[in-house]
This record gives sequence, C-alpha cells and structure tokens, in this order.
Amino acid sequence: MKKIVVLGGGYGGVLTAKKLANRLKKDKDVSITLIDRKPFHTMMTELHEVAACRVDEEAIKMDLKQIFAGRKVEVVLDEVTNIDFDGKALKGKKKSYDYDYLVIGTGCKPSFFGISGAEENSFSLWSFEDAVVLKHQIRQMFMDATKVSDPELRKQMLTFVVVGAGFTGVEMIGELAEYREELCHEFCVDESEVRLVVADMAPKILPILPQNLIDKADKYLRKMKVEIVTGAKISGVTPNSVVLGENNEIKSSTVIWTAGVEGSDLVGNLDVQQQGRKRILTNDKLQSVDHENVYVVGDNIFYIPEGEERPVPQMVENAEHSAGLIAHNITCDIKGGTKKSYKPTFHGTMVCIGGRYGVAAVGTPKKMFHFSGFMAMFFKHMINIVYFLQVLGFHKIWSYMMHEFFHVRNRRSFVGGHFSKRSPNFWLVPLRIYIGVMWLMQGWEKGAKLLKDPSQMFLIPPKAMDGVTAASQAVDAVHSTVDAQTAASAVEGASSAIKAIPVPNFIKGIVDWSMDLMFYTHDGGYTTMAYIFQGCMVAAEVIFGIMLILGLFTAIASIATCAMGVMIYTSGMAPYEMFWYFFGGIALIGGSGSTFGADYYLYPRLKRIWKKIPFVKRWYLYTD
Repeated sequence: MKKIVVLGGGYGGVLTAKKLANRLKKDKDVSITLIDRKPFHTMMTELHEVAACRVDEEAIKMDLKQIFAGRKVEVVLDEVTNIDFDGKALKGKKKSYDYDYLVIGTGCKPSFFGISGAEENSFSLWSFEDAVVLKHQIRQMFMDATKVSDPELRKQMLTFVVVGAGFTGVEMIGELAEYREELCHEFCVDESEVRLVVADMAPKILPILPQNLIDKADKYLRKMKVEIVTGAKISGVTPNSVVLGENNEIKSSTVIWTAGVEGSDLVGNLDVQQQGRKRILTNDKLQSVDHENVYVVGDNIFYIPEGEERPVPQMVENAEHSAGLIAHNITCDIKGGTKKSYKPTFHGTMVCIGGRYGVAAVGTPKKMFHFSGFMAMFFKHMINIVYFLQVLGFHKIWSYMMHEFFHVRNRRSFVGGHFSKRSPNFWLVPLRIYIGVMWLMQGWEKGAKLLKDPSQMFLIPPKAMDGVTAASQAVDAVHSTVDAQTAASAVEGASSAIKAIPVPNFIKGIVDWSMDLMFYTHDGGYTTMAYIFQGCMVAAEVIFGIMLILGLFTAIASIATCAMGVMIYTSGMAPYEMFWYFFGGIALIGGSGSTFGADYYLYPRLKRIWKKIPFVKRWYLYTD
C-alpha cells in the first residue's frame, strides 16, 4: 500500500488531495490522507468580509469532510508538530502518520519583522479565528465609545489603523470604510468621529499593481475618507497606539497587522533548505531539494521558474497550478510516466476595496487588461466561482451567491441592493392560490370537454391552408349558414371572441414547421400525437394548479406554468390574460410554498434524504 499524506487543508492542500483522488480512484493499493488542525477549509482571501461584517462567518468556511465526501481521501484532524524525513513519519499530537509521499501545504503566518510590540498589541488577519476576533473588536469599540465621556479616549477607540498597504491591508481598510456608515447609524456615532488609517513603509499602496490602478485605488480610498500614510517606518505598537518613525504616534485601540507573511512555525523548524521567509526550496518538479518523495504546494514553495527573477508568488493561482502538477508527478512516481516541470502562467491580480469597488489587472503575461469598478468586481467573483466549482461544486457556488449578492446588508455589493431586497413569502400566498385556481379551472373546463368528446381539438389550431382551399371552405361555410347576414354575424362574433397575443413571424414559422411534423396529417387532420399532447396539457393545467394551491413543489409548478404560457403563446392561441400566468409564475418561483404550503413541511425532510445519496454527496448537488 502506497501512502500519500497531504499536510494542510488550505488552497493547495485541498486541490492536491482532490486531484490525486481523481487520478488514483481506481488504485486500491494507494491511500490518500489529508491532515489539518481544523475541520474546515478557510477562504483566506475573504477574511476581511467577515471581519467587517459583510458576510456571515460560515460564508468563508467549507467542511473538509463535505469536500471529500465519496472520494478516496481520509480527513484526519490533528496538529503535526514535527516531520521525520528519514523515517518517513509525521509526529502529531494524537499519533504518528507514516507516508511514502508527502505534500507540505501548511501555508503561512503573519510576519512582524521584530518590530517592538507588533505581535503582542495588534490584531492579525490570517485565519478564520482572526477574522471573528476582529469583527467583535470593531463592534466593541463602537459600543464602548458611546459609554465614555473622555474625548481623547473616545477618539482612540474610534481610530482604526491598518499596518500594511498590500492586498490584505487595502481590502481590510476598504471594508471598514464601507462598514463605518452602518456602525455609526447603529451606535449613534457621527461619521466624522471615526478615523481610518492605512500605513506602510513602501512609497505607495498596492506596489505590484500597474500605476494607473494604484492611482484609482488611492483616489477611491481617499474618497471614502481613508488616510493613506506611505513611506513611513513602523517603529512599534503599544496597547493603545502605533508609532510611525521616531515621533509620529497615532492613538488607536485597534491596530490591524497585515504587513507581511512568513512560513508556518512547523515549516520554519523543518530540517530542509529554505529561502525567503521560511519557504521550502524546491526543484522544477516541486520536490524538496533534500527529499525527492516530499512535494511542496502553494505558499510554502520557493522556486524561481526558468527565465524569471523572482520566486513564484504567494497567491491562490499559484496554489491551483502547483496542486495539479504535484498530483501529476506523484501519479507518475506510482504508476510510471513522464513528470512535468513547473512553468506557471499567472493571469493577473484583483483587489476589492469594500463590496462595491475594486481594481484588477487580468489577462496573460504578454497582455494584461486593466479594469476598475463593476468589471473588476465581476471578474473577482467569477474567479472565486471557478475555484468553488473545483472544491465544493454547486453547493458552495449557491452559498457564495446567496452571501455575496442576495443576502447582503446595506447594499454592500457591486450590484448594489437590487438583488438583496427579499419580500416575505407570505405576501405571495394569495397570488399563488389565485394562479393555482385559475389553472385548475381552465384544466377542469377543458377536461370536461375531453370527456364529452375525446376527438374534439381545442388546444392546437387548424392547419393553415393555401388560398384556394381556404376560399373553398369559406364558400361551404357560407352555404351551410341560414343566410349571409347570419354568416357575417358568426364571423364577426368569432373574430371578436378571440384576440390572441401577436407572434413574430420567425417564431410562427418554427412552430408551424414543428406542428406540421408532429400534429398534422397530410389531409389537414390531427395525428394521434396531437391528441396525446392535448390530453397532457389539460392534465398539466389541473396538476400544476393543484400544486400551486397546496404549495407543493411550488418552484417546479411555477416554472412549469411559465413554460406552459410560452407554449400557448407560440401556438398563436394565447389571450392577453396569459401575461398574468407568465409573470405571476416568475414571482412565485422563489419559494412561495414555504409559507402556508406543503413545501414548509416537505422540503426539510427531502433535503435530509437527498443529501445522503452518494452521488449527490460526491458532486455537491445540494444546498444547506
């Protein structure tokens, strides 16, 4: 049995384990184990959203056992304290773990560069726990400030300083700038009392971005009343201030440290060659240069690709690329094949400054396109969705969309509040019942006609005929009436009785072609299929009407009513009141049966059963 151990449940570790499981799923003599201290995978790039209360805490967590449900990966919760490379074993707090191949992806931790008081007196933002602690700290400062009378102490409590103007720092201060309005309203604080500062030793914010995007980010932050301090040496952090240079001290009870990262404590203590800030030196196959059965993924890699001057960046795309390469190379070790060298191609960077604005440089190394505002945020969300599709499929994508677009507070989304306005479902109950009754009455009336005369056709119009045939039938019709005046009255009555919604000619042409194919005989009569179709349509009207009245599978019934409305419209026989059915059906899709309906009782039970199905668990085809 070949034992593969993936150490770390971050971006690189999770993707490596999933790709290994896909490649080796039929190999019974291979086991894959993922070890992490926590039972969940954290979206590290979204920590600021929790810290500034834009999304709920669970929005940035993904259960590791959910991720690997139905896959050939065993998830073990333990903290590894040391690695015996010679003995091929990991020493955990609970037990030891043998391996034949090891993937190290333990990630990073904040780096304080030996600055006095920085670690002890500042809040970091590098874990789920950090984000939650910071979220409570920010709210607590507003709450406490309303209770103090000392103006200097109040000013200190309402001053928030972010040290570090890289991606994490700018994203954090941007979220705070948006959150300020909501907090001031809640705690009755004037916005002018709240001071937000972002400080860095570098001469400008976001130094790796193109200058035009730096200028836009700078302008937007200043518009949000954020103070930007660059080129300032951070001398120290005290319990109530941060010291810039020798004498410039900013009084603050909340200093947030985002100034840099280094390898985890475990990596820093390993007996392997390291460069940079505790990053493991690898070869082009992403193997440790000291141990060929040890691979390194994500932020822990120190490797300079051929033709480059700098090591691969510590970013999510690096974790994604390296995970696939490592899975391929380990598979080659086990099953044979040609290993690949790491030649990553990075497609840009994105920074969101709050939920409404961002800047992005995306494209290829040869051609980057620069975006700001709506398009930058759009690309950021799309890239997140692509990542979620790899990790937790539809389940996480649905959850992400709910948190980012539909359940947002205070319009803190790049699409504003247009999608976040949720009408209580009980207001839709009368509409649901009304449309259900109307469908039921129509179906019942047509059903009675069918029972009386099964050969009667009233849902499919007669076949259109050429001019000679139509004229001949018109003459026959006139002869069959009592007199010309009666015939004229009959025609006038028929034309006034049915006023159908006009159908564009190109749609009419398609429908006529398909109806000729399925519903009409060569002599202008109806096929058996036409009568079956009519019977099914009548049955559907009755069934979906009852479902809407009862609130049973309301979303399905609502979608079906819209579809039936479209079908009747394209046939050229839809009266104008069909608009009621169509647009009413759209309004009811969003779960109107969960109030005073059978869905309220049925859906929770069905969800529990559905989530237990192996296929559903494996492909994440469920929602919470």
